[in-house]
Amino acid sequence: MDRPIANWDFETIYTQLRQKEKRIYTDEEVAQLPLISPKHIHFKEWQVRKDSSQKLVAHLRSKKKILDILEIGCGNGWLSKKLSTITGSRVIGTDINFSEIQQAARVFQDIPNLHFIYVNAASGVFREKKFDTIVFAASIQYFESLTQTISDALNLLKPGGEIHIIDSAFYSLPELEPAKLRTRHYYESAGFPEMTGYYFHHSYDDLGDYNFSLRYEPQSLINKLLRNKNPFPWISIQPID
Repeated sequence: MDRPIANWDFETIYTQLRQKEKRIYTDEEVAQLPLISPKHIHFKEWQVRKDSSQKLVAHLRSKKKILDILEIGCGNGWLSKKLSTITGSRVIGTDINFSEIQQAARVFQDIPNLHFIYVNAASGVFREKKFDTIVFAASIQYFESLTQTISDALNLLKPGGEIHIIDSAFYSLPELEPAKLRTRHYYESAGFPEMTGYYFHHSYDDLGDYNFSLRYEPQSLINKLLRNKNPFPWISIQPID
């Protein structure tokens, strides 16, 4: 597979940052995710991802029908693999990170209903393909325009389909600028200030034109009372009839 030049700078910086953050995993570790050693530096983060992925898979299983599923920004493919365990599912994972999509294809090569494509989902490669479910897991923050990204995804849905966004922060308007400042300071202190130009902060207000619901809201009173530790919302978007 050839690597598009337009993705090269982002992929290089992103991969180097993930190496420093200890987010590059061995094939053996990827095969077991979201399960990981309690001694691992990101164990608590993977507990959150375990929780959100279990809820998503349970929701999709409840539909009890064959599902064509697209995960956009699948990284090393661990969640796509979990989605492929849904009876009757056909799963495609896409990413523009060459090394991670190669790892995904290598680690999960023996799963017949799971495929990985090294491509930008907005490239038009799925012009003739429609999906029941499209998932953005810890990836929506790397898309500059939320409205354009969602609109493109809606065009890929079958009637009655759903978009699910998990494991990504969303902000109220007053929270946006402080969040951007924290991100800039983090990348600067990590030695990767260029990453600021590839990381985008989205607000709930950006969803206003869409038919969306919050299946999980971390700031709700009930979740605060229950002390739920997942800090990210679960956003579901359906086409407007």
